[in-house]
Amino acid sequence: MTTPNRQQPNRQQLVAKLHKALRATYKPVDPDIQSPLLDQVLYACCLENTPYDVAERAYKRLGETYFDLNEVRVTTVAELAETLHDLPDPARAALALRRVLQGVFESTYSFSLDNAKKHSIAHGMKTLEHIHGIPPFVVAFIGSTALGGHFIPVDLGAMQGLLLAGVMSQEEYDGAKCPGLDRFIPKKAGLEFGSLLHQFGVEVLTNLHGAAVKKILQAVNPEAKRMPKRGEPLPLPVPPPTAEGKDAQKAAEAARTAAEEHRPAGPQAAARPAGKTPLPPPGSGPKRAADGSVVAGSKPGPKPFVVKPNVGRPVTVKPAEPEELAPPAVKKADVAKKADVAKKADVAKKPAGKLPVPPKGAADKGATKKPVTADKPASAESHKSSDKGASAAKGKAAKPPADRAPSGDRHSDDLTRRKPR
Repeated sequence: MTTPNRQQPNRQQLVAKLHKALRATYKPVDPDIQSPLLDQVLYACCLENTPYDVAERAYKRLGETYFDLNEVRVTTVAELAETLHDLPDPARAALALRRVLQGVFESTYSFSLDNAKKHSIAHGMKTLEHIHGIPPFVVAFIGSTALGGHFIPVDLGAMQGLLLAGVMSQEEYDGAKCPGLDRFIPKKAGLEFGSLLHQFGVEVLTNLHGAAVKKILQAVNPEAKRMPKRGEPLPLPVPPPTAEGKDAQKAAEAARTAAEEHRPAGPQAAARPAGKTPLPPPGSGPKRAADGSVVAGSKPGPKPFVVKPNVGRPVTVKPAEPEELAPPAVKKADVAKKADVAKKADVAKKPAGKLPVPPKGAADKGATKKPVTADKPASAESHKSSDKGASAAKGKAAKPPADRAPSGDRHSDDLTRRKPR
């Protein structure tokens, strides 16, 4: 005797039963939508796979420990994980916090996301999705609470609960996606169902074999996926292997390009590898058919450039030439002494017949005026002693030199006997 085939309930019926069972077990939690949008995003990073009260205490401790959000941004993940120690996975939450703050700071140069609420819901969702490293749970949570959209936030615990209830398949669980879940829940009940599903997911992660989890699964689908053995958790999602082919290569190249765009600038950024050839801009190059072959007669496109390594020519360094020995320093006193000796020698070599002779009518004037000499210094002391020297020269008769006979003119003899100073 064969048993009749039982018709499996569809996904919409399972979601309706799950909502009814969750409403009978848990109480919905109203989110705080009055705080700034960035604060709600950071709170959602702490809320993933965490009870509401624990996440609220952790986020409050984060604000009390650090001075401002910029200090949180520059703090290491290990230090942030110590602050968020009561979360189930503090390292994951700390990494999400840092990535979100860094992405917001690089895009707006401030710590504010209020511009995401000024336009439509689609604009706000795109603004959140373009933040590098933001978790999908955070995007869906903010879209359903702060932006007022119709989204169901699903984290790891919620996905495991949906898998055990039969709402998700194994392929969807491995891909970390539950398509069509928001279509089975009306928009007015979206916030309530998301809050109840989050609490059920936390219960699945912390107490998988508890009475509450078994009661809900029995009420939704008794013939769902079998529970693992006691003490063993559910296996984590296994992403499918990457497909091989041209499409996979294009997807990988697009992912590398996106990663290059989000690469931080500065000394901590890795340099571009030498010889990497980027693809030409879209739309350039020869026309290609559907199979990828080049259409005959089409114009060739621009050639992609190749980044060559920065290798310069070797610099030849010439040996240093020996420096010439500088002449020894000559003292100023020796130079002045040699100049005086040379000057006296020049005066002694001059002939006696070519000395200047005063005119005839200068006999009376010579007695009153002192003959001018070229070697007289212009100092104050020489002016004071000029009168005394003149009077002494008048009263004192000097002897004529031995090598020359005295002349009849007294004034000419005085001029010849006077020595230069």
